[in-house]
Amino acid sequence: MTQHTHQTSPTQFVEANGIRFAYRRFGKPGTIPLVFNQHFTGTMDYWDPAVTDGLAKNREVILFNNAGISSSSGEVPTTIDEMGANAISFIKALGLETVDVLGFSIGGMVAQEIALQAPALVRRLILVGTGLRGGVGIAPMTEDAARIFGATYDPPELLWLSVHFSPTPASQAAGRRFLQRKHIRQLDRDPEVDETVAPRQIEALGNYGKQFEGASDYLAKITQPTLVVQGHNDVIAPTINSYTLQQKLPNASLILYPDANHGSFYQYPELFVAQAEQFLSWETEASDTASAAELQRYPAIPA
Repeated sequence: MTQHTHQTSPTQFVEANGIRFAYRRFGKPGTIPLVFNQHFTGTMDYWDPAVTDGLAKNREVILFNNAGISSSSGEVPTTIDEMGANAISFIKALGLETVDVLGFSIGGMVAQEIALQAPALVRRLILVGTGLRGGVGIAPMTEDAARIFGATYDPPELLWLSVHFSPTPASQAAGRRFLQRKHIRQLDRDPEVDETVAPRQIEALGNYGKQFEGASDYLAKITQPTLVVQGHNDVIAPTINSYTLQQKLPNASLILYPDANHGSFYQYPELFVAQAEQFLSWETEASDTASAAELQRYPAIPA
């Protein structure tokens, strides 16, 4: 069987709850799939091939467009919890019983909802450049985010250099390499989202970001091992949110990348892939057994 890549994987479709979801599957068959949830107004072709192909070396990767995005049918919901419910319907329509979930930005919020609404479905969770209900700078967006998204770019794609990368020369150079990789796929590319998507996603973020007492209490119910990843100065989803996620999720680790903004894993793709792979591959039972065996090598501490 030919093993497809980010560049060659065909776009397929599956129906669930009246929605025709577009998706691509590639990587190592027979492994627990890693389902990617995309950022604000992004499509399947907005992922970094260095990340998707890197992770696909050892596991199956599934990219998809949620309801109302690009080549998927339906309408973009105005709540994050409904986006999560749609994602669960998509995963189950593929006949999958266990998945790992990666979410970036608004996709990280959706990923939390998937784990919260269908805990038996999700084994492990990776949250990149994201926030939490009632998080800092989610609603309203930060002044930096409003300035970045409100500016004019020529060509328009240069927007992502400001969204995902820091203004330093090293980070901007990494951003330009990312934009080149982003277009490695030339055939069967996703159409850009239409004009209805951004306003509905912004409304969903407004609902999600409302601050009230106990807004973050739900995090205690997400017990899956979780890897939180963010840039040291994320101006889109402020980095303080990553600390809160790590503190309030019962089983979370945190990685902060230096000189990095919202798209930190695109600035350090090889490092991210290595660390994500280690996280996804770590077997708790095996490590516990190894620890017990290691302890037997040493004499007991005298009473």
